[in-house]
Amino acid sequence: MPRNASTTKSDPVLPHPDFSRLSAIQDALLAWFGECGRNLPWRHTRDPWAILVSEVMLQQIQVARAIPFYEAFLDRFPTIQSLADAPLADAIRVWGDLGRYRRIVHLHRTARIIVEVHGGLVPDDEAVLRSLPGIGPYTAGAVACFAYGHDTGFIDTNMRRVLHRVFLGADVPAPMVRDRELQTLAIAAVPSGRGWAWNQGLMDLGARVCTARKPACDQCPLGPHCTARPTIQGALDAAPRKSAGATPAYDSTNRYFRGRILAELRAIPPVPPENGITMPDLGQRVRPGFEPTDLPWLQEIVSGLAKDGLAAVAEDRPRYDAVDTDRPSTLRIKLP
Repeated sequence: MPRNASTTKSDPVLPHPDFSRLSAIQDALLAWFGECGRNLPWRHTRDPWAILVSEVMLQQIQVARAIPFYEAFLDRFPTIQSLADAPLADAIRVWGDLGRYRRIVHLHRTARIIVEVHGGLVPDDEAVLRSLPGIGPYTAGAVACFAYGHDTGFIDTNMRRVLHRVFLGADVPAPMVRDRELQTLAIAAVPSGRGWAWNQGLMDLGARVCTARKPACDQCPLGPHCTARPTIQGALDAAPRKSAGATPAYDSTNRYFRGRILAELRAIPPVPPENGITMPDLGQRVRPGFEPTDLPWLQEIVSGLAKDGLAAVAEDRPRYDAVDTDRPSTLRIKLP
């Protein structure tokens, strides 16, 4: 349960991580990563721009899915200047159907800020990085570590799980501490001079071995040192599971149709004048059986895309003409 920022007598006592095993844990994870670490394209570069692109793409996106989008994006925008110089519409087209579409709007704004304010160089200071659009503590830490070699700690979903289980115990049915405490733990656990390998190793261990529902404890290099190992399987077996019927089918959600709409807008040739597409035509393309009564639903989704900077809505009014004076204006949608 969430706790107040200040501690009172009624607050539960937070567990203190046992660092007596830290050196052994560090050695075991680094050795495992040296033998079993994944061969990923962004691990073959220290270019801050390439690292930033990879980290923006990878959050809540599967690695295998992200790789072709990452490679295509850097092929089109190999430098931060190239993205800053490009129209946002071009960036959205290259982003394709990777999803999490607001990220490309933030990344485009970030590129322009870095060019204008930081001389085209991705900052290495985490506080400065966090001031940029769409960059939070995790992305700032990852760029500082993976691009600049800083021995800094940060947490994503996989890293959070590994650190909690190894140092504190089972993370189900609920974590014992807030992310603020885990962030402090993550920083304290980084071995001096080995931040890059340590943090990459935490990610891989959480993704491949110490998974959320089915941890392979018998294959884990940290098994002998893990606080959660004696209890984690029982805790997972006892944890409540989501009802199979609790979540609507994805292809009926507004998130799904946002992607469909953007796919149609990306397909419009970027040849001036870009007139876009009318609302009824768009509806018929993205939803079988679209009817005029569905227009309010479609307008709501399009308005959300426009608010997020992903679409532009223009009113196509006829020129003054004796024949056309009574013809109503038409809304047309296109990329921004």
